[in-house]
Amino acid sequence: MNRLQYETSPYLRQHQDNPVDWYPWGEEALAKAKAEDKPILLSIGYAACHWCHVMAHESFEDAETAAMMNDLFVNIKVDREERPDIDDLYMQATLIFTQGHGGWPMTVFLTPDGKPFHAGTYFPPTPRYGMPSFRQIMGAAHQAYAQHREELEASAHQISQLLNQAFEVNPAGEELDATLLRTAAFKLIADTDPIYGGLHRGQPKFPSPMNLDFLLRYHTTAPDERFINAVSFTLEKMAQGGIYDQIGGGFHRYSVDNRWLVPHFEKMLYDNAQLARVYLHAYQLTGNAFFADVTRDILTYVEREMLDACGGFYSTQDADSEGEEGKFYVWSATEIREVLKGHLSEAEIKAYLDCYDITTDGNFEGHNIPNRPEALDTVAARHHVTPEQLDSIAKTARPLLFTHREQRIKPGLDDKMLAAWNGMMLAAYAEAARVLDDTHYQAIAERNAAFILSELSTADGRLYRTHKRTSHEHGESKLTAYLEDYANVMDGLLELYQTTFDTRWFSEAQRLANYTLAHFRAEAGFYDTSDEHETLIARPRSLQDNATPAGNTLIASCLLKLAAYTGHAVYEEAALSVYGQISHAMREYPSAFGVALAGVHLLTQRPVEVAIIGKRNDAQAVLDVVRKPFHPRVIVALAESDQDAESTPPLLAYRTQREGRPTVYVCQNFACATPVTTAAEVQSLLDEV
Repeated sequence: MNRLQYETSPYLRQHQDNPVDWYPWGEEALAKAKAEDKPILLSIGYAACHWCHVMAHESFEDAETAAMMNDLFVNIKVDREERPDIDDLYMQATLIFTQGHGGWPMTVFLTPDGKPFHAGTYFPPTPRYGMPSFRQIMGAAHQAYAQHREELEASAHQISQLLNQAFEVNPAGEELDATLLRTAAFKLIADTDPIYGGLHRGQPKFPSPMNLDFLLRYHTTAPDERFINAVSFTLEKMAQGGIYDQIGGGFHRYSVDNRWLVPHFEKMLYDNAQLARVYLHAYQLTGNAFFADVTRDILTYVEREMLDACGGFYSTQDADSEGEEGKFYVWSATEIREVLKGHLSEAEIKAYLDCYDITTDGNFEGHNIPNRPEALDTVAARHHVTPEQLDSIAKTARPLLFTHREQRIKPGLDDKMLAAWNGMMLAAYAEAARVLDDTHYQAIAERNAAFILSELSTADGRLYRTHKRTSHEHGESKLTAYLEDYANVMDGLLELYQTTFDTRWFSEAQRLANYTLAHFRAEAGFYDTSDEHETLIARPRSLQDNATPAGNTLIASCLLKLAAYTGHAVYEEAALSVYGQISHAMREYPSAFGVALAGVHLLTQRPVEVAIIGKRNDAQAVLDVVRKPFHPRVIVALAESDQDAESTPPLLAYRTQREGRPTVYVCQNFACATPVTTAAEVQSLLDEV
């Protein structure tokens, strides 16, 4: 085995028995490259990446290819989920070399000091698809390094300068106002697919939870049926498609077609965390119980498949099982018939197969991906049953099919636990707990928060990036956390505070915010790495959302909430320094800035501060008015007794109970309404803001 056997990343350990002399990223590998004057072959991927597996099997497991790699290069393997800084840095380089075509696996050739001189993604073992073979690429890279060293180093230096320039963002100087939000919102729905849903009509299709959520938030202050209809229709179509696991729950990564049928089959924790909240918010806005059911279904899936006994959440489930992508999830009509026989009548089985698009020929490469392309009432009428009866048939079939499917060989599990992704799921469970009145969700959230603040935290209170269980009782945490880790954990803790009103969670969120201000600040906004982090050839700073929220823009939203809770202007000023850099970009390219737009919505429409003094049980009626509908600008605090100047959070300072009843203080923009004591009065005040 090579050195990857000592790593905790499941992705790196997938390569521990390659004949390649792999190193993890670190001083040992970099020092070897300098000492031997060898270029570095950097390979970046992740555990659930299908084409990473393909290239590993074709090239990294091949003895002759490995021998060439070992002879010509120092070979470094990186898990992009563990090291988003390295991934972001060299992805930017790859985009330069490939004229905008990035992806994973990522293959980058570096000088011994880490400067890139060539890059690409997947390379086949023999020339095909119009691409040279991996060995040809390696030979050309080595020849260039050996015979054209001076030109190569000059080019690598130039690329490094471009990378540094790419991370320098200057304020755009445009107004952060209602016009920006309106322009962005209409651009987002301009190409909505009227047949299959989605914010664009082509393929592949990604769920885009951040943009959907911004549209829901924008709709609360600019009611226009076009916004809510676009989001609702998209959410319905996604949850009825093959991108959603109709048997086991949870969303796959994205759909390769335009109708949400054929997914890229991996399941990512971050997708399901974000989508659980979007469906929850849609339920709050529309009252459509289907959206609440999807939220519950996602959270049930995550608890079953992705929750460790220590309270942390795993990262991903692979797309592949038994060497085939999607094999675990697809069915034949015959197999489904056999499972349901004896539990449903022949007529009911036919209705089920029709409802879920299951045919003899299949809907995907001779197999079937269960999905619901037609409305229940349409299928029900065809089979002379009511929609309620068809729904009952589906509910009978689902656990039977699930139990049968569980006997198959499951896809691989990446069981490392990342701080950022755990923060996302913490927020989802915490918010769902209070909206859906589910104490079980609250217990999961509280346990997860305790896990983050113990196992994913250093002795002096900083965060680690990753944790991996090494035995039943022990685990290993490692790597300095990134801005996105702090931002997502803060977001989760603030949501948990608003569910439990346990001041520990608020205090920890504020402490992490203060650490971030001290160690991540740039001239404007934030770097992705702290000033205590390893020095790379450039210090990354990302402002655009990708599959996960940009750390800069999410932390800006958290800081706006902290400013409202505390009255400390430093938090809002830091948030403004983020938005000021991207105001023009938000207007021109809103699809890359969903989280930023949601933050600007909070900034321009102003937070609504609700402070409640009174026993929690006695205050339930007013809490329901505040928390059950979708009020994205509302932050709420509660204390069970009168407060003085030392209250936590400071929003509660000097608040007192009136007439022995729970008393509610509603404030916005430095002005407070007269305290009220009834749910109806609270509702009236919220209707006015």
